Amino acid sequence: MTALRSIIDTSSEDFVANAEAMNAKLDELQAEFDKALAGGGEAKVERHRKRGKLTARERIELLIDRDSPFLELCPLAAYGSAFQVGASAVIGIGVVEGVECMIVANDPTVKGGTSNPWTLKKSLRANAIAMQNRLPCIALVESGGADLPTQKDVFVPGGQMFRDITRLSAAGIPTIALVFGNSTAGGAYIPGMSDHTVMIENQSKVFLGGPPLVKMATGEESDDESLGGASMHARQSGLADYYAQDEQDAVRIGRRIVARLNWRKDGPGPVAKSVPPRYDPEELLGIVPPDLKIPFNPRDVIARVVDDSDFDEFKPEYGNSLCTGWARINGYPIGILANAQGVLFSAESQKATQFIQLANRSNTPLLFLHNTTGYMVGKEYEQNGIIKHGSMMINAVSNSKVPHISVLVGASYGAGHYGMCGRAYDPRFLFAWPSAKSAVMGGAQLAGVISIVSRAATEARGGTVDEEADAGMRAMIEAQIEKESLPAFMSGMLYDDGVIDPRDTRTVLGLCLSAIDNGVVEGTDSFGVFRM
Repeated sequence: MTALRSIIDTSSEDFVANAEAMNAKLDELQAEFDKALAGGGEAKVERHRKRGKLTARERIELLIDRDSPFLELCPLAAYGSAFQVGASAVIGIGVVEGVECMIVANDPTVKGGTSNPWTLKKSLRANAIAMQNRLPCIALVESGGADLPTQKDVFVPGGQMFRDITRLSAAGIPTIALVFGNSTAGGAYIPGMSDHTVMIENQSKVFLGGPPLVKMATGEESDDESLGGASMHARQSGLADYYAQDEQDAVRIGRRIVARLNWRKDGPGPVAKSVPPRYDPEELLGIVPPDLKIPFNPRDVIARVVDDSDFDEFKPEYGNSLCTGWARINGYPIGILANAQGVLFSAESQKATQFIQLANRSNTPLLFLHNTTGYMVGKEYEQNGIIKHGSMMINAVSNSKVPHISVLVGASYGAGHYGMCGRAYDPRFLFAWPSAKSAVMGGAQLAGVISIVSRAATEARGGTVDEEADAGMRAMIEAQIEKESLPAFMSGMLYDDGVIDPRDTRTVLGLCLSAIDNGVVEGTDSFGVFRM
């Protein structure tokens, strides 16, 4: 055993200031989370309940096992857009009859649960997670279909949602649809393509075209029940496999379907008992400074996340700007790569490449803890091969087959974001702390680069630089990049799976590793050509 020794003075000015800044950011984020929790607002929720219906979150709570956790994903989707925070859907991983399932629930209190572009992106992310991690998928359906004013952004890419359902089924991953209300137009294909479909008497409505459309297209007079009611689908069309009396009955039937799946995990499972860290996770609030130019020791984070604070560091004397090593979280083995000084040099890149290869040999999932400004630049580093060495690291990340999880703790800039397994590199899960920032580079640097280029162009034309205008441009660009690099903005764009409280990091990672364990965990020895 190699227990990390972490000494943090929780009474120091720096720690107190860091914790205060983190708590302020958490308070700001909570205000946005509250918007998602509120759905369409008090009046619409009340009207929904008067119809005898449960909200999306109440349906999920009824569906999952009592006192079991629900790992909500992408709760800030659509933040910063014209649409409701949360994108009129709730997605996440919950345990149903002892089985971890991906749950997707429309929120009918937000524009009738219609799908806008962010709803679609969020739903596709849920499908991708279900496929990658072999999670049975349960859809709690009540949606009016596409948000028609944004159909140009929804219609064409929206076909992928139905394709994904059939591909999940083809991969042997069960798909279940519990229809709580309307599932019309394209949305009718969700129950149509699911392995198991439950409909509710006098409540579920599933049809391609409603009475007005049928009237216009064929001249036929019809009503909702004859076109797509639960009774008709249960007794005539055969689309409904189960006929529920009410919402609670539908949830009961859904749970019984999962119980009869005879589901077994394909992963190796934990290799040891879960042991809490030796250090208080509360202290995670005060580790990261609000000014990300100030370095912090990632081992202080690791010591408060991994089992028994036990960490065997790999190459501790080499490539000191990257900390790598082996640990366990909730008994699951994990390899960790954590930025220690921000910048990645050639040594760090080579160290990471070897470590990733070793993790693939031992079939060990990898955790990336981001705090990087990117790969080092400058004449000396270019001449010594920083491009080829950084490329080696990105090559290894790209072709590694063991599951990856990324957590943006601090900065995640430039190609360093790629080398540390950013969103484009398909980590199974990616989360951010409220302290995180991510962009092509820092705001001041980006504004400075544009200023230099602009000055050079002006001088090449024989002009004179307007210093006041240049300063204004730099300030404007810096403010824009600062806003766009914040975690809420990035999360709204679905560039992560959620912004998490640092104190919840171990819990979230443990839930992710357990979900990952539903599938085979197997590495590879096949990588792209490494330039030596």
